[in-house]
Amino acid sequence: MRRLGLLPRIILAIILGIIIGKIAPDWSIRTLATFNGLFGNFLGFVIPLIIIGFIAPGIGQLGKGAGKLLGITTGLAYLSTILAGLLAFFAASFIYPKILESGGFFKEFENPEEALLSAFFSVDLPPVMGVMTALLMAFLLGLGVTFVKGDSLSNVLVEFQVIIEKVISAVIIPLLPIHILGIFANMTNGGQVEMILSVFAKVFAMIIILHIVMLVFQYISSGIVAGKNPTKMLKGMLPAYFTALGTQSSASTIPVTLRATKKVGVSGKIADFTVPLLATIHLSGSTITLVSCSMAIMFLTGDSLTLASYFPFILMLGVTMIAAPGVPGGAVMAALGLLETMLGFDQTMLTLMIALYLAQDSFGTACNVTGDGAISVMVDKISGGRTGEEKIELKVS
Repeated sequence: MRRLGLLPRIILAIILGIIIGKIAPDWSIRTLATFNGLFGNFLGFVIPLIIIGFIAPGIGQLGKGAGKLLGITTGLAYLSTILAGLLAFFAASFIYPKILESGGFFKEFENPEEALLSAFFSVDLPPVMGVMTALLMAFLLGLGVTFVKGDSLSNVLVEFQVIIEKVISAVIIPLLPIHILGIFANMTNGGQVEMILSVFAKVFAMIIILHIVMLVFQYISSGIVAGKNPTKMLKGMLPAYFTALGTQSSASTIPVTLRATKKVGVSGKIADFTVPLLATIHLSGSTITLVSCSMAIMFLTGDSLTLASYFPFILMLGVTMIAAPGVPGGAVMAALGLLETMLGFDQTMLTLMIALYLAQDSFGTACNVTGDGAISVMVDKISGGRTGEEKIELKVS
């Protein structure tokens, strides 16, 4: 199976997962759930190390331009997130009155997490630090290297990066298709997706179309800026898209996103810096989903939808998304406070929001990581990075 490329293996894993979820006995799916739990905990442990291992050396190697590069990347990510929120707002304002019944609130629903089979056992693997701590640590170490004379710290960071790359190529990439297979088998067995989609199929169809529209806009924009073919770039990022469908995590998809981003022509140093960073701060797909689902709930409860009242929520959502990396469903969890304080959601509406979001979290995450490639291309062009250098050879095919 490893002779197949990563993308065929991921597609095969998704298909097998759906088949197994429909016909296999519960004990086999619980076995897969046990593996997923162990592998997921391991990913959670490694994610902060991946962030430090790539961002810190990236900042250090970029030298005095690191501060400027950080500003460019963060600014483009935030702008992309805000544009995604506005796209979802205007689309929902136009489409919902045609496809939804105002005030037709569904009172009975089930939290989809309760339908998933549990693992036989679990092993707790707490990360050595949180993701935000890892980001701050990476910035501190990377910027510190640019001011400290001598190469000792820089060499340590580079060697640590080599260790992380080996973990990715030898452990994470080979096991990733099995992890994806288990996720889809459990979701299919529990009827999680079908249950929610049967109620909000039209809303989800709109969300996925908006994801595609956003990706097309991002890659046309990056193609214009960098003088590259948007279709070829988007095609090159498909492995990251399909991987994210299974992992439901931008951070867990970093290894694949990084490899794909370098393949579309982003220089090694720029990609090593932008991809782990964007996995944390760029969640345009999740923003589209959150805005669309929240507006659907508000429409169904009869609330009015105006740009004046909703735009501050979009602006704050772009900032809050920084607190939601790496965890499936983490974006909606981070946004609960905003939904309650800024949009007036009660507990019933919040619970429905969680259920709706979790049912299609994979697609939002896939949009997030695929868009990271477009932003990386723009950052590479604006910063004057050289393409095709210092590629990390992840043996995934």
